[in-house]
Amino acid sequence: MLLRHTTDKIKERKALTVNPAKTCQPIGAMYAALGVHGCLPHSHGSQGCCSYHRSALTRHYKEPVMAATSSFTEGSSVFGGQSNLLQSITNIFTIYEPEIIAVHSTCLSETIGDDLGQIVGKAQDDGLIPEGKHVIQAATPSYVGSHVTGYANMLESIVKYFARKSDKLKKQINILAGWVEPSDMRELKRILKLMKIKNVLLPDTSDVLDAPMTGKYEMYPKGGTTIPEITSMGDSLFTIGLGEWATRNAAIMLDNQCKVKFDIEDLPIGLQATDRFIQTLSKAGSVSVPESINDERGRLVDVITDMHQYFYGKRVALWGDPDQLIPLVEFLVSIDMKPVYIVSGTPGKEFGKRMEKILEERVPEAKYKNGANADMLLMHQWIKDNPVDLLIGNTYGKYIARDEDIPFVRMGFPIMDRIGHSYFSTIGYMGSIRILEKILSVLMDKEDATCLEESFELVM
Repeated sequence: MLLRHTTDKIKERKALTVNPAKTCQPIGAMYAALGVHGCLPHSHGSQGCCSYHRSALTRHYKEPVMAATSSFTEGSSVFGGQSNLLQSITNIFTIYEPEIIAVHSTCLSETIGDDLGQIVGKAQDDGLIPEGKHVIQAATPSYVGSHVTGYANMLESIVKYFARKSDKLKKQINILAGWVEPSDMRELKRILKLMKIKNVLLPDTSDVLDAPMTGKYEMYPKGGTTIPEITSMGDSLFTIGLGEWATRNAAIMLDNQCKVKFDIEDLPIGLQATDRFIQTLSKAGSVSVPESINDERGRLVDVITDMHQYFYGKRVALWGDPDQLIPLVEFLVSIDMKPVYIVSGTPGKEFGKRMEKILEERVPEAKYKNGANADMLLMHQWIKDNPVDLLIGNTYGKYIARDEDIPFVRMGFPIMDRIGHSYFSTIGYMGSIRILEKILSVLMDKEDATCLEESFELVM
C-alpha cells in the first residue's frame, strides 16, 4: 500500500521532483573530509543541517560521524555567520584539537552570501588558527548538484590547499577515489600493493568509517590520508581519477597547480571497467600485471560463464550516482542482462552520452535520465508501464520493491536497512563477483519462492 497510488501515466514535470535519486552537497563534502586523517568536518549553517548530514552518514555506515557546526540563529541568518564561524574555529581547536577543519557551506549560508574564503582569511589574520593547523573550505549549496558534487568540491579544495610541487620527483602515482565505500578503498590499496605500485590514495575512509571496536573511543581514527601524503601528490608521476563526476575537478586542479598529468577512469566496477583500470595502472606504474590479478579476472569470468542462464535477458532498473551507474550498466550489458531504466539525480551532460554509447546497440529500448526530475517517481512510473525483473540501487527503492514484488539488490548511497557495504567491496574483479553473488541470490530466491512444486530444485 506504500506507493500503489503511482500511475503509469507519465507527465512532463518542470518544477517538481518527487523522491529525488540523490542527497545534498554537504553530505558529500563531509564524507570526503572524513577521508583525511585528523580532519573534522564543519557545517557552516544551522544545527539542523549538520544533524541531517551526520545522521545520513551514520545511518549508512553504522558508525558515529563527528562534525561541527556554526549553529546559525535568526540573527546569523540575517546578518551573516562570520562571527559564528570565527568563534567555532577557536572552540574547535581548543577543545577537539583536529589537524584540519574542513568547512563546507549550506543552503542558508550560501543564500545570505557568506564568503568562506574571506572568513577563513580573517581567522588566519586574527591568529585564530594555531601554528601547524589548517582550515580549508568548499562551497556546497544544497539547492544545486548532489552529494557527488559536494564530494568533488571538497576533494578539489583539499588538493588545492595541500598539494605542492618541490624539486624532487617521487616514484608514486596519485589515486583520486570517487565516492566508494571504505571496503572499496581497502580493495584499491590491496590491488595497488599486489601490483607493487607506490601510491597516494585520496581520500581514504578505510579505518575511519569501518574502524574496529577496541573499547576506546577515538575521535580521529588511525585511517585517512595524511597531510604529508597529500602534500607529496604534487611530486607524483601521474594521477588517476576514478569517476568523471567525483574526481575530474581535483585532477585538473592538481595538474594546473603542480603539473601532474592525469587520466580519468570509470570506477572499476565490472569486467571491462576493471580491465581498463588495471591496464592504466600498469602503464602509469611501469609494471606488469601479476598472475594473482589475472587469476582473479579468470574467476570472475568463470562465474559469469557458469551462471549465465540466470542473467540472460533479465530486465533491470537502476538508480544512484553516475560514476557508479555507468560502469555497472556496462557490466550488466556484458553479461546479457537488460538495464532498461536508469535514473540519477546528479546533473551532467556526459551521463546521457555514456548511456547512449553503452545501450544503443544492445538495449535500444532503454530509458535513462539524470538531473532535474530524474527521481524515484519517474522510475516507478516506468516500472508500472512495463515491469522489470530486478532493482539495483539505494535503500529508497525498497518501497517500489515491496509494492511491485521485485527482487532488490542494494548498492550505492545511502543504504540504511542492511549492512555489508562498508566491509565487502564491489570494485575490482573480486568486488564484481560480489555484485554477481548479490544479484544471483535475490533472483534465485525469487525463483525458489514462486516456482511450481515440481520445479522446486535442490541444485540450481
